Amino acid sequence: MNLPEDSSFPVGGESPLDVANALRAADAPRLVREAVSRKDVTLAYQPVVTAGEGYIAFYEGLVRVFDTQGRAIPARHFIDSVETTEIGRRIDCLALEKGLRALAETPDLRLSINLSARSIAYPDWMKTLNRGLAIDPTAAERLILEITESSAMTVPDLVSVFMRDLQARGIAFALDDFGAGYTALRYLRNFYFDILKIDGQFIQNIHADADNQVLTGAILSIARQLDMLTVAENVEKSIDAAYLIDAGVDCLQGYAFAAPTLSPPWLATREQLRA
Repeated sequence: MNLPEDSSFPVGGESPLDVANALRAADAPRLVREAVSRKDVTLAYQPVVTAGEGYIAFYEGLVRVFDTQGRAIPARHFIDSVETTEIGRRIDCLALEKGLRALAETPDLRLSINLSARSIAYPDWMKTLNRGLAIDPTAAERLILEITESSAMTVPDLVSVFMRDLQARGIAFALDDFGAGYTALRYLRNFYFDILKIDGQFIQNIHADADNQVLTGAILSIARQLDMLTVAENVEKSIDAAYLIDAGVDCLQGYAFAAPTLSPPWLATREQLRA
C-alpha cells in the first residue's frame, strides 16, 4: 500500500527525521516556548474510521508548532521536553481553543483533543473550555478529550473526578496509548473512559505477530467488559487493518486511511460537493 505523506510537513525537503534532528540540535524547549509565545500552534487533523464500513467516526486534532522556518513540527518531537512545564499547559490551552473553534464552525464535526492530566488543575484550561462552551453549548457532546495512559496514572484520583464532572456536561473521554503504560486494572475500572485507544506498538504488523495478536485480543476483551469503544492506533497496512476488523476492533486510525493534514478535510469535502 502506498501511504500518504504526512501533510504536517510542508514541501521543501525536510523529512520528520530532519526536523527531529534540528530540534535536538537547537534546544527544543526554547523553540517550542518561542512558538507558543507567537501562538504559532495549530492542529493537524486525522480521521478515525469505523471498522468495516470505513465511515469517519471522529477526527483527532494533533498539536503542531511552527518553527521560524515555517515547518509544522509534530508533538511527538517535543512534547516530552515540555510536558511537565508551564509551556505544556499553554499548549493544551491553545489546542483546546482551536478545537472548540473548529467545533463551533462545523456543527456536524466530532473532534478529539489531547490533554495532559497535569492541565486538569490549570485554571486557564478550564477557562478556555467554559468560554468555548458558552459560545457553542453543543460542542460539549461533540468533544472528546484524550488522556494518555501514562499521564492519567500521575494523578488517577484527580482524573476520575475531573472525568465525572465533564462527562456530566456531555464530554467524552478516550484513554490514549493504552498498553504503553502501567495502568492498574482497578483504576481502569474506576476511570469510566468512553474510548480505549490501543497503542500502536501492538498494532504494527499484527497480522503476522502472534504476541501482538494475543495482547491486542486481551485488550479488546477488557474494553468490551468495561463497555468502551476501541480504536486501533497507527494502522499502516491494509493487511493489518483487515486482521483488526476480523478481531473486533470498533475503529481504526493511521496512515492506511489518511495522514494528518493541516487543512481541515471536512472543508475540502464541502468544496467538492459545491463543485
